[in-house]
Amino acid sequence: MQRLNIALDVAEALEYLHHYIDPPIVHCDVKPSNILLDDNMVAHLGDFGLAKIITVEESRQSLANQSCSAGIKGTIGYLAPEYGMGTEISVGGDVYSYGVLLLEMLTGRRPTDPCFNDTINLPKYVEMACPGNLLETMDVNIRCNQEPQATLELFAAPVSRLGLACCRGSARQRIKMSDVVRELGAIKRQIMASENYASWVQ
Repeated sequence: MQRLNIALDVAEALEYLHHYIDPPIVHCDVKPSNILLDDNMVAHLGDFGLAKIITVEESRQSLANQSCSAGIKGTIGYLAPEYGMGTEISVGGDVYSYGVLLLEMLTGRRPTDPCFNDTINLPKYVEMACPGNLLETMDVNIRCNQEPQATLELFAAPVSRLGLACCRGSARQRIKMSDVVRELGAIKRQIMASENYASWVQ
């Protein structure tokens, strides 16, 4: 539940940057070390050193998939694949980075883990495990209690689906941060309404 709350805090911060500021702001470096936790374990998105304000013209160029010469911004493992091809920075890049972060919170594996290579990255690793072997990919520190099936159905499966929706190869196909916030809120409400809720918050 704590991880879910942190994921929701970060998603709400990105939703604000992407959808409630005009023009929108792309953070460009969403990763664990740029997420700060306060005394109440509320997550805050920090380090805006690479952030970029997206103008109307740049937004049109991004939608047209035009390339730019600005260079790659971000951190290896969290960078959207299109940035490696010189595509203009967009909010879709943040969505991809967030998806990797979400899958890292689920599995406990960094995207730069030695087990990953040119053919298998963190999103592919989770995708290959869905649905049958998903519990085996989860971070061992996540308490499964006596109800692994409930953990799978209420937490692992919906969170992994959401992470993979953020990590689609094309920026156009990725879910928007406003939808991520809505989905995470629904997952949280479903957990709180479940018979196993008491064990989730212990």
